[in-house]
Amino acid sequence: MQLAESPTVAVVAGDTVPPPFSVARIFAEISLTSLIALFLLVAAAVYLYGVHRMRQRGDHWPPGRTAAFLAGGLGGIAAVTITGIEAYDTTLISVHMVQHMVLSMVGPIFLALGAPVTLALRTLPVRHRKLLLAVLHSRVVRVVTFPLVAFGIFIANPFVLYFTDLYRATLEQAWLHEFIHVHFIVTGCLFFWPLLGLDPLPNRWPYPGRALLMVLSVPFHTVLGLTIMQSRTLLGGDWYPNLRLTWMDPFSDQVTAGGILWAGGEIVSVTMLGILVLQWIKQSEREARRIDRALDRAEAEDRADATKITTETSTVRPQPDAD
Repeated sequence: MQLAESPTVAVVAGDTVPPPFSVARIFAEISLTSLIALFLLVAAAVYLYGVHRMRQRGDHWPPGRTAAFLAGGLGGIAAVTITGIEAYDTTLISVHMVQHMVLSMVGPIFLALGAPVTLALRTLPVRHRKLLLAVLHSRVVRVVTFPLVAFGIFIANPFVLYFTDLYRATLEQAWLHEFIHVHFIVTGCLFFWPLLGLDPLPNRWPYPGRALLMVLSVPFHTVLGLTIMQSRTLLGGDWYPNLRLTWMDPFSDQVTAGGILWAGGEIVSVTMLGILVLQWIKQSEREARRIDRALDRAEAEDRADATKITTETSTVRPQPDAD
């Protein structure tokens, strides 16, 4: 049986038991038949075309942004959705939790660092550029990207997913399972893109406010992770016990999943906080240089005015008396 053919289906049917999870199987099974795989390919092609357009007209586009978008963003999402990890995301809650962290936090952060909106605005025709700007500044986008609204959605999502019947439904319905993956990506982008501030999105807060939101997000991941670790009720009900895995205990795997959520959330949040601090420092340095240049110009103008006055005074000679 091919691993990419969803081994959990065979287990529920009572045919076989999926093989133990291994790193080798992650890279041995690649599936490009999902909608997410199509999205990743299209997004990579469109982004690279934009970079090509920039270079064609002699403009510079930072290679770091391209690497962040393609390798960190799209590559990170691909690593947990089209490889062997995807085949186990309904078999092991710990694998699902890795997907959760990458799709909602790691991937969106790198996508934002790639500044795709800025790239689009610099390469699209004028008519399409105006349309994109109209969408970005529409009322709906302003509301969902407002930091407090995006923060609330980002924090509430996992609690609603894991502590209602929704999670069990995602295990049983393939379309809902894939929709949740897309939902993770979208909500992560709504939260992180305005915080990073590389693209011209509305509701851009000053850096102290952005850093405060990241600090506030840490306790929620800790509470959620610890709650899952200490819970005596399995997420998904009897789904995982019914798989009858001889090589994995569902309760132990759930403890691992909670630990991944707890530690992973704190690591990503602290890293993100560090990125914001670095951006804050660079902005302060740019502002200091701007002020220095303004002061230098003002000082040069004052010297020029003083020199002009001195020159004019020296050229005016006193007239002799009439007597």
